[in-house]
Amino acid sequence: MANRKTERMKAAPHPFTPRQKETPQVSSQSLPYRLRDCFLSSAEIDFFRILHDIVGERFVICPKVALVDIFNVARPNENVHFYNKIFRKHVDFLLCSSQTLKPIMGVELVRPGIKSEIRSGDQFMEDLFMAAGLPLVHIPLADHYDINDIVPLFGIAVSKVKDRAFIPPSASSDSVPLCPKCGTMMVLRVHRTGSLTGQKYYSCMNFPQCPGMLPIAAKA
Repeated sequence: MANRKTERMKAAPHPFTPRQKETPQVSSQSLPYRLRDCFLSSAEIDFFRILHDIVGERFVICPKVALVDIFNVARPNENVHFYNKIFRKHVDFLLCSSQTLKPIMGVELVRPGIKSEIRSGDQFMEDLFMAAGLPLVHIPLADHYDINDIVPLFGIAVSKVKDRAFIPPSASSDSVPLCPKCGTMMVLRVHRTGSLTGQKYYSCMNFPQCPGMLPIAAKA
């Protein structure tokens, strides 16, 4: 009789033992997400292999990197238009330092066009990387790639950045002033009425609860 009681005690869960939560089962029909058939196109995969042969272990090759993960927009509340230009866009390949993963160079596959003609999208990417002091290599999209034709393009991209003598912007020019009254970040506004109509100024983000304001000196 005692043995049966002991067996029942062993089988019963301890009163302070937490119950294991059941993992909810997600039906394949409950969410409209599906895995893409391919992450990279066949042309991108072919170029990835060539790119790996070129850079070896010197760089980490990151495909399809979002531009917003590479670049910050200075004073984003003032430059919404510039943020929208890079939102939901990516660079085809980003070469990063194998030690620090710091971006070193971008690589973009471009559709071949008329000689000396640069598409507006390609020109924007060129200007974007140049403004940040980062080389961008334009590789004409092709069915076959020759290393001997591609390597010189890397040298051209690097020389463009060096020739420009890139000077990093000062931190103060990128910063947004804080409200002198409550310390909250300020936003750029424009006077709509009165003698100052059309002039820009900084106003507290908490306006009208906080009347903090800073004028912007007009440029000579």
